[in-house]
Amino acid sequence: MATPVNKPPELESISVFFPCYNEAGNLQRVYSSASAVLKSIALDYEIILVNDGSTDGTKQIANLLAANDPQVKVVHHSANLGYGAALQSGFRAASKSLVFYTDGDGQFSLDELPPLLPLMKQFDIVSCYRINRQEGFIRRFNGWGWTSFVCFVFDLKLRDINCAFKLYRRGIFDKMELRSTSALINAEILARATRRGLSITQVGVHHFPRMKGRQTGANFAVIFRAFRELVRFYSHINRKNLFGS
Repeated sequence: MATPVNKPPELESISVFFPCYNEAGNLQRVYSSASAVLKSIALDYEIILVNDGSTDGTKQIANLLAANDPQVKVVHHSANLGYGAALQSGFRAASKSLVFYTDGDGQFSLDELPPLLPLMKQFDIVSCYRINRQEGFIRRFNGWGWTSFVCFVFDLKLRDINCAFKLYRRGIFDKMELRSTSALINAEILARATRRGLSITQVGVHHFPRMKGRQTGANFAVIFRAFRELVRFYSHINRKNLFGS
């Protein structure tokens, strides 16, 4: 009989969550893909669906998935609180040793998650970047500008701040106070992690066109909110200890 291989503690279990806002047309497909991949890697896992105040039936689909699969948990926001708030809810709900998130729009393949797992033996965070961003020129230009600006402000060396394909040791959030409720959330996490001396590596992943639903990231109100929070966060980290209140 073969001797069982003991997995490092950081590879024993994983929480995978999806922030969702009006993703009724994508949620079943995203869940099915995640479930198949997670079953194939033989880790203890949970899937968390974070419904950020959707109005299109996302709530009902998420509840049905949870009712039919005991490894699915659902978090509902009664109103749309913002992308950062959805991520914060996902991190709080996660109970496993690793936590991974990607958006509920189905623009990434969960098949690219398993190769990231061995990296957690060496790193605290895997922050991926889109190899072939499948969006229009304006959206790509805005993404490049945001990443460049945020990296300059917080002295980060990352290729794609807002790429929604990230893997973390869950324990790093135990003492990390998160304030952002907007798209600034990724920059806040990575800035706090860098100042804490946590290790980050980057991996390219493929990006696919949205099949159903509408994206909201290019909305002017969303962009303005992120910049407003950036100013407040920059003032905060220069005024207080980064991990204080």
